[in-house]
Amino acid sequence: METTTVTIGNKTFELDKRKAEEAFAAKRVINGRETMFFNILPLKYQWAYELYKTMKANHWEPEDIPMQKDVEQWRDTGSAISEIDRWIIKMAIGYFSAAEGIVGDNILHVTREVVTAPELKLVLGRHAHEENIHADSLVYMISSLGLNPHECEAMFEDVPTIKAKNSLVVNNSRELRRDLDLTETRNKQELAKNMFLFGQCMEGTQFYGLFGMVLSLYRQNKFPGIGQMFRYTLRDESNHISLFKHLLMDLVEENPDIWTEEFRAELIDLMKEAVQLEKAFIADCLPVNALGLSADEFTRYIDYIADRRLESVGLPPLHPGIQNPLPWLAEMMDIQKEQNFFEGRVTEYQKASALESVDDDEL
Repeated sequence: METTTVTIGNKTFELDKRKAEEAFAAKRVINGRETMFFNILPLKYQWAYELYKTMKANHWEPEDIPMQKDVEQWRDTGSAISEIDRWIIKMAIGYFSAAEGIVGDNILHVTREVVTAPELKLVLGRHAHEENIHADSLVYMISSLGLNPHECEAMFEDVPTIKAKNSLVVNNSRELRRDLDLTETRNKQELAKNMFLFGQCMEGTQFYGLFGMVLSLYRQNKFPGIGQMFRYTLRDESNHISLFKHLLMDLVEENPDIWTEEFRAELIDLMKEAVQLEKAFIADCLPVNALGLSADEFTRYIDYIADRRLESVGLPPLHPGIQNPLPWLAEMMDIQKEQNFFEGRVTEYQKASALESVDDDEL
């Protein structure tokens, strides 16, 4: 037995290196070493810890972003703000007020429940916390603009395209809230499907239609506070997409029985369904084109984003060779180069020692 002896005063401690090595070797995404102690050392999934630090460094608070200009524009019926502009903001708040909570709930009650490596639980906990911040930002928007919160709630119950998008993910999440034998291939595939659905289809693709619309308004100097919050949210989403991509790929690497031809086809069909639902939703957000806003451009952008998500996990694209119709969106997310984003409190929202650019692959 290889041990290290440490003597301090009249105390001697024997540290068993073999036990530590066995603990490291027993780490798995699922079905790994179970322990009541939340000890992330020794790190096996280094990417998870690095991503956790990046997410922590990106921390932001909604209340630090001024909403005075947004309120003035919202109330000024004679301004350049159109009814389509206001409708997009309402749809964004109505959809995301439900969607952010759905994501956070799934992380806590599905994904984090079954992963066994502590560093994976660590980064998933941060992910769930960021969903809380996003939900908080929506409350801040609603209260600042003086919107009726019951109307916002009614939107995700009564707008059919919002309800359809939410049902797709909620039904999947609900099915996994039971005791699963994760030694069985089909159950492992159901978990992998959940990771793909939430990471690549929902956060990675379906969120991007409204992100693009809100940031299009922001480019026109409309609703600058809301636009800034959505920029920060989109930066967070980039990390969330990366998290679930890594998690899925490590799960498949450790459990190659998951990655059958039939299962890969199932994931492709799932993305097709998510894209169809998102295109219908875009048509509701933009029933008519407006200044700088084209429903056709946004639907093509969803096709472009969906293909990048598929290719990132080793699946073939649905539209090979499609080009990004909204290249400006990636430029808008390079926010670390800006200073004094807004008047009032100066907040960098990212520690200088941990500056990270958004990965262009996520945009």
